[in-house]
Amino acid sequence: MFNSLSGTITYRGFQSVCLETGGIEWDIAVTSSTALKLPAAGEKIRILTWLYHREDAMKVYGFLSEQERDLFLDLLKITGIGPKQALKILSGIGPEQFITALDAEDVDALARVPGLGKKTASKIVLSMRGKLTRNTEAPGVFDDIVDALTDMGFERGKAQETVRVLAQELKRPAEGTAAGNTGAPAAEDLEKEIFKRAIIRLSNK
Repeated sequence: MFNSLSGTITYRGFQSVCLETGGIEWDIAVTSSTALKLPAAGEKIRILTWLYHREDAMKVYGFLSEQERDLFLDLLKITGIGPKQALKILSGIGPEQFITALDAEDVDALARVPGLGKKTASKIVLSMRGKLTRNTEAPGVFDDIVDALTDMGFERGKAQETVRVLAQELKRPAEGTAAGNTGAPAAEDLEKEIFKRAIIRLSNK
């Protein structure tokens, strides 16, 4: 499966975008919130993708962040929810609000999503609480690191997990450090340190 598409926007609709790349124009389904964030036609973008394919249909879905795509894929694991409904749900509630509702087991917040209903909202909470694909507390912060590691030939799933673990390790205060001195790298150095350690860790796997 291809991970992303880069090209020039030829059309931007309410829940779709057309992207021309390599002489091919792709019709990509996106959430309404993603559509609003996209630049105007004629601008170049990179969009994360997921391909839906069966014998009688093929559709590309697009996302601006790993977090949004992960939530979309997690929704697809729930019986009765397909790509169209998953996209509709994420169009009705942003990723941050969605995760907050799950953490609080707030069925009512999810039930307010147009067309969702309390029964399906309850099913989502029961199915997804504590089972998100990966830590989403800091969405998109380390996407560039994961992209760089993938470009270097490392498997994307392993790169994501390694970066997530390293981020937690480096942010955790070292044992025995004095108050006010966490021993963790400064914010501006954190990404460089994660990238360096990720290469070493992935190379030894």
